[in-house]
Amino acid sequence: QVQLAESGGGLVQAGASLRLSCTASGGTFSSHAMGWFRQVSGKDREYVADISWVGNGSPKYYSESVKGRFTISRDNAKNTVYLQMDSLKPEDTAVYYCAARAAYSAPSMHAKDYTFWGHGTQVTVSS
Repeated sequence: QVQLAESGGGLVQAGASLRLSCTASGGTFSSHAMGWFRQVSGKDREYVADISWVGNGSPKYYSESVKGRFTISRDNAKNTVYLQMDSLKPEDTAVYYCAARAAYSAPSMHAKDYTFWGHGTQVTVSS
């Protein structure tokens, strides 16, 4: 069983940066593809980015809405996946969740494919 805990959210102005962290416990972190999703109240959970468990984490994929502004990375020695968010926009405001797929599974853009979830961290971007 993998437990995930996000941190790093907060309130920032448009154009600022934040780095979210998600630390895993239990299981073998290096064997899990990881994803970041976000959700606005009343809307479906939205895919943000994912990273493979293979090698150095390549390939990495991003939603079109964050491509070029957000960067996903992982540090297996620290059991942590990161989401560096630059040039933040008000429309990035959401609760951000990290998620892990079952061990040795390919990454996915679909929330239903992820087995383990964190409790989320709020990101608010003011205009």
